[in-house]
Amino acid sequence: METAGTLAPESEREAREAFEAAGPTAQQVVREAARAMSFDREEYRERVTGEVVETARNVLFAERLAVRVGTREEFDAWREDHPDYEVTELGSPDVDRVVWHAAPFADAVVAATFQNEREAAVGTLRRQAFSRLYRPRFEDGESDGAETVEDAERPDGAASNAGAADAATDASSDGDDA
Repeated sequence: METAGTLAPESEREAREAFEAAGPTAQQVVREAARAMSFDREEYRERVTGEVVETARNVLFAERLAVRVGTREEFDAWREDHPDYEVTELGSPDVDRVVWHAAPFADAVVAATFQNEREAAVGTLRRQAFSRLYRPRFEDGESDGAETVEDAERPDGAASNAGAADAATDASSDGDDA
């Protein structure tokens, strides 16, 4: 059995702190990506929304999650050692290998089975663990303290105009979730 990733929060507070800490990095990643795509001020305001930065933060957090990679027998042994954990298993129970992430503060574990595609299974598991174990808690909590896109500096170096960013976000939303 092996472990991939480094983030294994023992408490909801520890998870939330790691999530909040990913906010500024997500903002910088989005800002630099916009700069690399040569966004001008108007395009930046229109396309770089709070939702875009939030998505980047979600990915940065999820990609750090520690997951165990092992055999079906190793996973079953882990489950026997943690009988109180609620198990969500994705995939076939007849497959030889399993990846899993446990959240002790939730008494829950999310697992995904795989035969050959280890990296795909790890990626899927991280997204599922984030969606099932962390996102609901982060959304139910108070403000996370991360900067919003309106607080960010635009790629051209000028300070953003919060009102214009809000208007651009509202204009680009138009209720269309495509």
